[in-house]
Amino acid sequence: MPDPSASPNRSVMIVLAYLWPLALVPLLLEKDDAEVQWHAKHGVVLMIAELLVLFAYIMVMSLVSLAAFGLGCVLSLMLVFAWIGLIALHVAAILKGINGGRLIVPGVSEYVNRF
Repeated sequence: MPDPSASPNRSVMIVLAYLWPLALVPLLLEKDDAEVQWHAKHGVVLMIAELLVLFAYIMVMSLVSLAAFGLGCVLSLMLVFAWIGLIALHVAAILKGINGGRLIVPGVSEYVNRF
């Protein structure tokens, strides 16, 4: 039996929750659906974690490029594969959320319940 408190737009809101800044849409619009709120908060936490890691990676890559240009180019290419991994993570989170589950990312997902 479907949850009576579930939003009719639950699937759309869960997809938006994992599309970086669009996570604010379900966070602000779906206050009554606890599951959508969790996914929206999880999307915001993932976005912040990804931006912090990206910033640190770019700083390290810049310093390495100054020391050894060839190694900096290799690190730049690795960034492309990291983005592919992040897209796969978001797709997995969306699919799990639409099917009623939650994708728990170790070290990151625990911050969802803090706000």
